[in-house]
Amino acid sequence: MTRQIDLAGASGARYRYSPLDEERFLPPAGANYVIAELKEEGPNVVYAGETDNLASQTWRSDLERARRKYAEATLLTRLNVTRAVREAERADLIQNYHPPLNG
Repeated sequence: MTRQIDLAGASGARYRYSPLDEERFLPPAGANYVIAELKEEGPNVVYAGETDNLASQTWRSDLERARRKYAEATLLTRLNVTRAVREAERADLIQNYHPPLNG
């Protein structure tokens, strides 16, 4: 069973993300993604992004860039079809975590 990680936005909303298994089929659906180091004290969010198509793997360059500085970084995803919802969620997470790679 995949471990799910709850992330909080600055608004107080909570979002449930799952680690991405790169070996599995990726749906051609819109999604938010977070790149984070998963630590005992909680996730260290280093980047928050969104994509219209998770299967297109546009997130891969962000993950590679993150791993150059944060070797243990992993990709967490949350399917989210509507662009407006994805963008609002991404902004909410950035306001709360201030990911260094979004700046």
